[in-house]
Amino acid sequence: MATPHNNAPDGAFAKTVLMPGDPLRAKYIVENFLDDVQLVTSVRNVYGYTGKYKGVPISVMASGMGMPSMGIYSYELFSFYGVENIIRIGSSGSYDERVKVMDVVLASAAYSMSSFADVMSGVKDDTMYPSAEINAVIRHKAEELGVSLHHEVIRSSDVFYGGEGGQTWQEVHERTGAVCVEMESFALFHIANVLGKRAACLLTISDSLVTGTAISAEERQESFRTMMKLALESAILL
Repeated sequence: MATPHNNAPDGAFAKTVLMPGDPLRAKYIVENFLDDVQLVTSVRNVYGYTGKYKGVPISVMASGMGMPSMGIYSYELFSFYGVENIIRIGSSGSYDERVKVMDVVLASAAYSMSSFADVMSGVKDDTMYPSAEINAVIRHKAEELGVSLHHEVIRSSDVFYGGEGGQTWQEVHERTGAVCVEMESFALFHIANVLGKRAACLLTISDSLVTGTAISAEERQESFRTMMKLALESAILL
């Protein structure tokens, strides 16, 4: 069914959706990896596509930035379009010297001070968990492909410019064990868990708060191919 945020017809999405934050990254993925692609929604230029990877239907749709945006799109995909699995594929800033720019991280959990889960469902937990089944598939596929993967706790933040409750990022890292920061996965995991669906998150490190190194917006859009391929190879097994 169409919603205010998604004008795709019923049945337009595959059961598994990859969700980058950036609509242009979604476009890049389908142009470089998928066959028989159809644009199924473009409301607000948040592009959603369905195509085939190695003959298996896969959808790709942008989530936008932040938990409210991810919350809208993932909830509607799960609730109204029959989607069973969402794999977020995003960028992240590293808190840990072991996790370097262009490394790939698979979230074992998402920690956050966000009120998202409490406001939505009355859940006050500060940590949300992905699907153990999807993570197992991704880890096995990474080993098969020779992809080095950090399987770690991540932090989902509501605030891009700032720390957390007066703490610096170094203090947050030390207190929580989160190795990197992004802005969507806590909400995605919560929604999947509430609705009885499955979700996971793969991240490529785009900048390091430890060393100050970073890649450009253009490189973020197009150079995360290792993560993209790993997500696609895993998605067709779900």
